Amino acid sequence: MTHDNSWPVILRYMSMGASKLHDNTQLVMTLDHDVQNKSDSNLTKYKHIEEFARANGINDFYPAGRGIGHQIMVEEGFAWPGTLSVASDSHSNMYGGVGCLGTPIVRSDAASVFATGRTWWQIPPIARVTFTGTLPAGVTGKDVIVALCGLFDNDEVLNHAIEFTGSEETMASLLVDSRLTIANMTTEWGALTGLFPIDQTLERWLRYKATEAALLDDRTTRQRITHEKVDELLANRLSADRDAVYAKQLYLNLSTLSPYVSGPNSVKIATPLNELAAQKIKINRAYLVSCTNSRASDLAAAAKVFKDAAKANSGTIPKIADGVQFYIAAASAPEQESAEAAGDWQAILEAGAQPLPAGCGPCIGLGTGLLEPGEVGISASNRNFKGRMGSRDAKAYLASPEVVAASALSGVISGPGAYEVPSDWSGVERGFGTGMPRTTEHELSGLLQQMESLIERSESATDSSKSAVEILPGFPERISGEIIFCDADNINTDGIYPGKLTYQDYVSKEDMARACMQNYDPEFHTIAQPNDILVAGRSFGVGSSREQAATAILAKQIPLVVASSFGNIFARNSINNALMGLEVPRLVERLRSHFSSASNPASSSSSSKPPIPEPRANEQSLDTPPPGPIEPHNERKLTRRTGWTLTWDVARSVVEVQEGPGGEVWTERVGELPANVQAIIAAGGLEGWVKREIGTAG
Repeated sequence: MTHDNSWPVILRYMSMGASKLHDNTQLVMTLDHDVQNKSDSNLTKYKHIEEFARANGINDFYPAGRGIGHQIMVEEGFAWPGTLSVASDSHSNMYGGVGCLGTPIVRSDAASVFATGRTWWQIPPIARVTFTGTLPAGVTGKDVIVALCGLFDNDEVLNHAIEFTGSEETMASLLVDSRLTIANMTTEWGALTGLFPIDQTLERWLRYKATEAALLDDRTTRQRITHEKVDELLANRLSADRDAVYAKQLYLNLSTLSPYVSGPNSVKIATPLNELAAQKIKINRAYLVSCTNSRASDLAAAAKVFKDAAKANSGTIPKIADGVQFYIAAASAPEQESAEAAGDWQAILEAGAQPLPAGCGPCIGLGTGLLEPGEVGISASNRNFKGRMGSRDAKAYLASPEVVAASALSGVISGPGAYEVPSDWSGVERGFGTGMPRTTEHELSGLLQQMESLIERSESATDSSKSAVEILPGFPERISGEIIFCDADNINTDGIYPGKLTYQDYVSKEDMARACMQNYDPEFHTIAQPNDILVAGRSFGVGSSREQAATAILAKQIPLVVASSFGNIFARNSINNALMGLEVPRLVERLRSHFSSASNPASSSSSSKPPIPEPRANEQSLDTPPPGPIEPHNERKLTRRTGWTLTWDVARSVVEVQEGPGGEVWTERVGELPANVQAIIAAGGLEGWVKREIGTAG
């Protein structure tokens, strides 16, 4: 599936020299991100996409206003259980909610699929997340994933594929809409996919959809969702082997969970609602939008808040609080129609909400209702990165539809009161392992996995004298430059390249260079120089699939990024666009030891603004540094020229670091650069590589 980025994908497909789609039945196109934009340039782009679809026999085209692509993929049956579906968007993980392996690709990959039907993957490690207990009343699927992001916030599942599992009773408490929400936000948790089982809960959902398709003439799913297909699926259902080996195992007891709120400005900060509500945090805007939580069930949950309040108001729906703007947009037109049929859409509008067309809108920072400087917003969407939903000097929180509606009604972050804290509650039960009683079988299995891991590490350690890597023609043997240090973890794609520019297709290289790292540090543009080597902390490039996160760094003439770890989708974009990357955690540790004071939060590299108070919780999130300066001794700067140099000997797979003039020199072995990756980078990226392959085949 491609969406508003279909046109850039089409341009890449054509520039590859391809003349015919490999399989037009393989492609789905949806227009969903910038649907409020009625400018000539955007309408022209939308027209070009539709014309391309029609000319090339792509029957599965969905125009602006029909809905968000991920919701369409699920409700139309394109994301089918037991299959692999991809989209040129980071929230493809959502398909895992219906047992479909959904994972994101990027624009270059999509163009390759258009031309050849193929792209590339690295097989990721697998993490199993076991749920125990059942969801209490007043706790939702959104609370589950917000809590997971905050309780396991140390990259436990970074770049992993997740299998969710639990007993039949436990999984029955997670309906399909809740599963879609959880799977959707495994992206923010750092995972490549989040797969739920093909079980009785999913079967009931599929049977309902199949019956609906058979009975209603207006349903377009009659061929894709049938009882016969469901029968075939269940007769050959995929499931993990009993002795399957996992790289990680985590568990969460749903019975001990309460409503959670994410933020401000980071999914890594998750706070129980009852703690946050006590702070009486005033809000300016509330949002019930996005593919995460804008289905009919979500709209019903929000409407219930107003309907319940009406019972104490002589039956009249109360109005949202003064000074609060509340925006709603359904995940798709059919979901809005269902909400209208139930009276839920009207109840929310009667309370004073402003309707928006079915689409992404404010979630991606486009259209009506964006956060202004100094404002606070609460949203049922999936990301609250600094600057994503408007001003980088605003604060954004994430919560369930019920909490968003209750907050809009009261004017402060609060809940509807449906959840009651158990008298014997002592905290959320979670940890590593399965959360199940230990058995002899479990103990032996764990011991065997440990032995296999030890043998693998020993073999790797004894193989340190490998011969030099063969360097392909056109690939540099050595890369060297001065280190500029961006001293933060979790620098996301919105920080690297702002969302407001993501769907502008003709941004010049000079403007891209100026925008590079703008939301992270507005001073980056004046600090970084051509041929610098950018070094950052862990999880660099988490977030969306926008390829400009990589191409903006290239536009700044930075050839190499080094980090403790990378978000997979950024790493993928880097390879596809010929930006090189290395993981060297030791270098980050050395830089922080030398330049940073661990007791000081991040601060601006150079600014004359007066200090601005910041919630203490933000000190735990280095992707949301205070907007005002702090100038203690040994100040930690957002971006720093270090005077250190790094040289990467590609052939020997070794980096050498010179810690400033006359400073210590040390080396460290890094991963080998495989020939296939060299070939893509040497060709100038995946586009050039595919073009060459097509030419060779021709």
